[in-house]
Amino acid sequence: MSHIAIISASIRPDRKSHRVALYFEKYLSDNGLATTEILDLREYNFPIFDETLKKQKNPDAKTLEFANKINLAHGVIIVTPEYNGGIPASLKNAIDLLYDEWRHKPTGIVTVSGGPFAGSQCLVSLQFTLWKMKVWTITEIFSVPNVEDAYDEKGIPKDKEATEKLAKIFIKELMWCVKADTSDL
Repeated sequence: MSHIAIISASIRPDRKSHRVALYFEKYLSDNGLATTEILDLREYNFPIFDETLKKQKNPDAKTLEFANKINLAHGVIIVTPEYNGGIPASLKNAIDLLYDEWRHKPTGIVTVSGGPFAGSQCLVSLQFTLWKMKVWTITEIFSVPNVEDAYDEKGIPKDKEATEKLAKIFIKELMWCVKADTSDL
């Protein structure tokens, strides 16, 4: 069975995007599609990026753990809020920390906002950064407007039917890319 790492990008105390990470963890598990693990950037608390992992002389254990989890995952879902038209510094920091681990990794992007635009402004910059890292980003995007009204604290969507319809399309594309990934050859 495939394993999907879900990156919860926000480290804010009252973050709402984490609710969507919880939703995908439950969705993948409940539908028997993949094993999952949420990689919560709040828990990693990486120092400000100063060098890629492979160039660090004494990387800390949490950095090595994160790199290993990205490396071993068959695919990744990045759940990110939009902060002032961009991605959180915590996410950019985590992306820049690695390099080889990202190469050709099938990755789905989930954008979230507290307003009506669903994180659409951060999508372009995140997509461009991931492409520069040679990440295989899937063509489907999962965008969540008004996240506080859309999901409760446990990741349960208010409109389950509509959410699952969109999630099915998004996850189907991610799992197709995971299955098609031949990086092990």
